Amino acid sequence: MRYKAFIILLLSSWGLAAAQPRLTLPDVIGMAQERSYDAMVARLSFMSHYWSYRSFRAELLPSVNLSGGLLQFNRSMVEARNYEDGRISYVKNNSMTNSLALSLDQNIAPLGGRLSLQSYLYRLDQFSYDSKIYNSQPLRLSYTQPLRAYNSLKWQKRTEPLRYEQAKRAYLEAMEGVTLRTVQLFFSVLSAQSDYQQSQATLKDREHLFGIARKRHELGTVTKSEILQLELSLLNAQVEVNSHRLTLDDQLFKLFSYLRMTDYQGVELIPPYTVPDLVVNTDEVVSRALTNSTHNLQQQVTLLEAQKLVAQAKANKGLQMQLNGELALNQTADNFADAYRHMRDNEIVGLTLSLPIFDWGVSRGRVKMAQADLEVTKTQLEQAHEAYVQDLRTSVMQFNMQATQCRNAQRAQDIADERYDIMRRRFEAGGVSVTDLNTAQQEQERARAQYIGQLKTFWSGYYALRQATLYDWIRQCDLSADFEEIVK
Repeated sequence: MRYKAFIILLLSSWGLAAAQPRLTLPDVIGMAQERSYDAMVARLSFMSHYWSYRSFRAELLPSVNLSGGLLQFNRSMVEARNYEDGRISYVKNNSMTNSLALSLDQNIAPLGGRLSLQSYLYRLDQFSYDSKIYNSQPLRLSYTQPLRAYNSLKWQKRTEPLRYEQAKRAYLEAMEGVTLRTVQLFFSVLSAQSDYQQSQATLKDREHLFGIARKRHELGTVTKSEILQLELSLLNAQVEVNSHRLTLDDQLFKLFSYLRMTDYQGVELIPPYTVPDLVVNTDEVVSRALTNSTHNLQQQVTLLEAQKLVAQAKANKGLQMQLNGELALNQTADNFADAYRHMRDNEIVGLTLSLPIFDWGVSRGRVKMAQADLEVTKTQLEQAHEAYVQDLRTSVMQFNMQATQCRNAQRAQDIADERYDIMRRRFEAGGVSVTDLNTAQQEQERARAQYIGQLKTFWSGYYALRQATLYDWIRQCDLSADFEEIVK
């Protein structure tokens, strides 16, 4: 994988402790897609669908089968009837049978029939009479064709390729889901990290300002009330440092537990301050979502499943027929060589049928129920499609405003930082009260929290769009994966 080398290098640098590890959002996303349990589940789920599809494809190919019964020894009393008077008696049976059959079988998907080419050999040893009999069928061609029957393989040829393509897209969506989860955890750590760093800076300022205030109090320029208020602010800052440290440790544990990494001491996350000025077109998003995502495929599969139940109910109603045909060469002899000489031909053709005369409307009711379920499914799918498109349009409108929101929040943070610096210097000069200083500090903290919140909203919205459309809107390309590598 593309992030393995990066992870090895990262772990090595952590082990050496040469420098404080610093991780960006793309770094953490890459690690999550490589190592997290959710990513592992996504890969295993795709592998399950892959082998299911491979099994279906194998059903369409000829299969070679070997069967038989070897050393079937039988020593018992068996019933025997006299053909002249019909009297039944029991005689001793001391025999052993061996049989072997090799067959080449092929399902005929369009017709629902089964063609089989077989070679068969049977040997009966009767020890009581010191005799043996061979029965051979070196060539036997048989065909079974249901008429008016439900053809499951034909329906599978329509649904299974769709399911497999859906599994591919579901894997990509699951990996984008890993990304979204990582973004949430990343910004939770980032918010806690910002709060902790801000509380440390605030504590340092309060210690510095409290020292200045005590000197000014000795000169009589600061009241006792203001000294107590500043001391209270200092104590609160110490409490906040400890509280934010615990919160940061908790959020770091959640993030790196998700990444399945235990050594994360001293890790610092770098906020993605650069926000691309990205505006996406609503119609293009809807078009790509309908083309790339699992939504349309899921609707097609659901509709086909409902149509399949209708076809099955109709096929099981009324007359049931099956055509059986067989061409074979056959011989019986008391030695192996003669069993394959002077072969006699066998031909068997037959039609079996079954017709319920009166079933109290059970079959008709099943057809009507399946047809009603089909109409319900169509209605539900149409409603779900409209809601899906509307949700996409709403998400696009919200996202397109988010870049501006981030820039405004960044500007608000810069203003709040500058205002706090001004108020701090004015307090040092004795121009403002402790209350004004605390107000400026609270505004600064709110502005920082709001900026990180807006960044989180932007990147969450962006990766949600990627998940919905399976399209990278920054690089302008469809998302993809090496599925052959996944199943190795």
